[in-house]
Amino acid sequence: MDSSEDIRTDWPLRPWLLAVLLGVAGLLVWTFGGKGDDVPWRVAAAAFVFFGAIAAAFTIERDRWKEPLVFALAAGLVIAGLAWRAVAAGDHYAVPQYGLFAGIVATGLALPLFQAGFHRTRFATPYQQVHYHVWSDAISAGGSLAFVGASWIVLVVLSGLFGLLKIYLLRDLMNEGWFGWTWSGAAFGAALGILRGQLKILGTLQAVVMTILSVLAVPLALGLVLFLVAMIVSGPEVLWQATQSATPILLSCAAGSWVLANAILRDSDAEMSGNRVLRWASIALAAAILPLTVFAAVSLGTRVAQHGLSPERIWGLIAIAVACAYGLAWLVALVRGWKGGWGARLRQANLHLAAAICVVALILALPILDFGAISARNQLHRLESGQVAPEDFDYTALRWDFGDAGREALARLAKSDNAKVAELAAAAQAQKERAYYSRFDANKTRADFKLRVQPDDADLREGVLDYLVANPFQCSERCVALDLGEASDGGRRVAIVQGGGYVVIRLRRGVTPGIEEPRADVYPPLKPDSVVEVGEGRVIRIDGKTVGPPLD
Repeated sequence: MDSSEDIRTDWPLRPWLLAVLLGVAGLLVWTFGGKGDDVPWRVAAAAFVFFGAIAAAFTIERDRWKEPLVFALAAGLVIAGLAWRAVAAGDHYAVPQYGLFAGIVATGLALPLFQAGFHRTRFATPYQQVHYHVWSDAISAGGSLAFVGASWIVLVVLSGLFGLLKIYLLRDLMNEGWFGWTWSGAAFGAALGILRGQLKILGTLQAVVMTILSVLAVPLALGLVLFLVAMIVSGPEVLWQATQSATPILLSCAAGSWVLANAILRDSDAEMSGNRVLRWASIALAAAILPLTVFAAVSLGTRVAQHGLSPERIWGLIAIAVACAYGLAWLVALVRGWKGGWGARLRQANLHLAAAICVVALILALPILDFGAISARNQLHRLESGQVAPEDFDYTALRWDFGDAGREALARLAKSDNAKVAELAAAAQAQKERAYYSRFDANKTRADFKLRVQPDDADLREGVLDYLVANPFQCSERCVALDLGEASDGGRRVAIVQGGGYVVIRLRRGVTPGIEEPRADVYPPLKPDSVVEVGEGRVIRIDGKTVGPPLD
């Protein structure tokens, strides 16, 4: 592409420099994060090296390295900060990983904009430049990943070859984490350096990919038109009844429509195919995005109306809002350009939306809005206004999914004047780990359990009920609590038996009941002259010691 030749000049050393850069980056990523420890500074350092090195590899040029270096450092610092927060936050914030993902999205959108010089020319940036970098980056990354896979196949073959000579050095290296990260980084960098220097090859690959994708646009456009007609005839009620599956399917179709329509649009009217069928398919796909995203919004809105807000649903609403913005912008562009120039208007909308969403994603990634607090307020309003009954309220979600704001709301509910609300909130507070209950297990009060205690003892019953209200799945229908006697720490050992088995808990005054860790069975060794027999109680014994449970 002529417009890019002034940016990407021939640079013979590029493959070697990128191989060293990403090879060293891979080694550092393993050094900081390869031990599997969720230490915040280690994770942040690994994220800084990984994303900073990738950003530098895609942007640095022989005669232009200062601005790319600043961009790479900024990208690395942003993702490193978000990674540190996601790990250090623990459960203090609701779903901090979504903020990290938003930061990655912002960085991914900023990459082709920076490569095209958007930071200097703003919205005067030629669309051809941005479009070229988006597709060339995607193709370069895909080709580089394929080369990494091929390089590992070569290593496996060579390892087997040298293994025939009893030389296992290469096999041992392949089993080392540091070598894997270093080798993969170097291979990716070398391939990326070669591909970024081959403008004609990238241009050809881009044309081939777009041609293949544009062919797929025809059946998708036809299918979407038939779907929308059928839904108008049958009514959209079926979508509202499938609130769990409708939203992702509709959004996937909208995203596919956007990608395939862009494959036909290309980067200019001159590059766009003159085939009338393909052009009408692109118009149909562009027009279908808004109704698909609106239906997805209504589908998710139905679920929100049923169950209220949660941090995940807020992120889902944001994703749908972005999709709706694309759909509306494209529909307006089609209407305004109906008599001519609709392709140019669609491309202009792409550029404006990419820049806007990059900024929005970065803002959402920063710790400005607390979606856990927003969701907790919404859920409390639903409970206090009577929209949801106390026995149907999700106290467990407040305990585990909404961060500190959710636990603060749960603490207020535990002091509620409503006895049932207070008891169920206190039970959720007592939970030691996140459990996903069935509809029949959730929100049981002490009076709801069909519990028999053997031998019957009032204090023992109270202690068992303290445990069961926080762990209702341990007594789904009915259960029996067996007193196993005094524990070594002065408490009581109790077996809670139900149809699916039993658990042993320890009850001790002033200590929250918990499941006793099962004792590891130590089986006797089987010697050549060992006596193996089936003893009394139909158990197998080795040299007089029981092995495993009874046979019957």
